[in-house]
Amino acid sequence: MVEIISKINRALRKMTHEMGREPTLEELSVELTMPLERIRKVMKIARDPLSLEASTGKDDSSTFGDCIEDKRVSRPEDAAILADLRGITTNVLATLTPKEERILRMSFGLDKDGQEHTLEEVGNFFNVTRERIRQIEAKALRKLKHPSRARKLRGFF
Repeated sequence: MVEIISKINRALRKMTHEMGREPTLEELSVELTMPLERIRKVMKIARDPLSLEASTGKDDSSTFGDCIEDKRVSRPEDAAILADLRGITTNVLATLTPKEERILRMSFGLDKDGQEHTLEEVGNFFNVTRERIRQIEAKALRKLKHPSRARKLRGFF
């Protein structure tokens, strides 16, 4: 690959000198008797790397590294939306009975630990059958679908 890159660069310099301008990829292809697509691919690979510390403009105030998003850090607007959603969810769940609220929190992982529990696990916590938990959960979800409650959450979905 290094040999091909060198060959293309030599031809590029030679043709630029002879023609007084940079040759097109098609002209390079003819000169080197190499398929156009191959030249494109090699030139893409051979591009000089760009330092993240390199300046993006004339004033040297920002670098390319400043423009790259860190995926590990949440964006401030996402954090604000999530905080709003948590607050509204807490308010809506508070309109249910304490037992219904606790069952939904455990079932959907809405507690601080974020752990979702099975119907069986929630049933064991309340000393009732999983079927009874399913019924209470279904009733609580029906209550949440009521327009007076659903309206508060609708903007997030």
